[in-house]
Amino acid sequence: MDVRMFTLGMIQENAFLVRRPGASEAVIIDPGDEAPKLLAAFEELGVTLAGILVTHTHFDHIGAVADLHDATGAEVWCPAGEVEILRDPNAVMRWEGFGPFRGYDPEHLVKGGDVVSLAGFDFQVVSTPGHSPDHVTYALPDEGALFSGDVLFQGSVGRTDLPGADHATLMASIGSLLDRFDDATTVYPGHMGPTTLGRERQTNPFVLQILGA
Repeated sequence: MDVRMFTLGMIQENAFLVRRPGASEAVIIDPGDEAPKLLAAFEELGVTLAGILVTHTHFDHIGAVADLHDATGAEVWCPAGEVEILRDPNAVMRWEGFGPFRGYDPEHLVKGGDVVSLAGFDFQVVSTPGHSPDHVTYALPDEGALFSGDVLFQGSVGRTDLPGADHATLMASIGSLLDRFDDATTVYPGHMGPTTLGRERQTNPFVLQILGA
């Protein structure tokens, strides 16, 4: 698996381009901003976009979705419970100094238990609410990879002081990831750098609290 991380915008959000090594098709996860930068990278790599996956609909994760679709024709997969936000982000995202944002009506809605087959991968959709009401994680177990959005970070977790967030729900979601995937699994998060479940199990104070350590 070839994973390229792009850190984008004022919030320094991570988008991930995923493909088979040398493949001409790729998937982008959470393109939050700077569509021209992403499009230039696609051209340099010689890839076409097979799909756009969204973990949740906070503005820093969806800011380039509409522009990428317009430029590439790639269809969009969005958590079903947050589709109205993607359709009209400015109705709920009133952050001083940010926006306005282009909305998009996605072609596909996902929920936990679904499988999204794109670019030679079968992305398992894992329900991981807490940071947002219907947040999902995209898992590739055979590749040992989780694209966790804003659920789990290096030494931290997603914030829960936003509308629709809930700390206990987020902790339960993280616990479900720890139960389901092994410690060697690489976590590709929406902010900061990649980590592993094993590293977070040993060092993350929030995870240690979940484990009762």
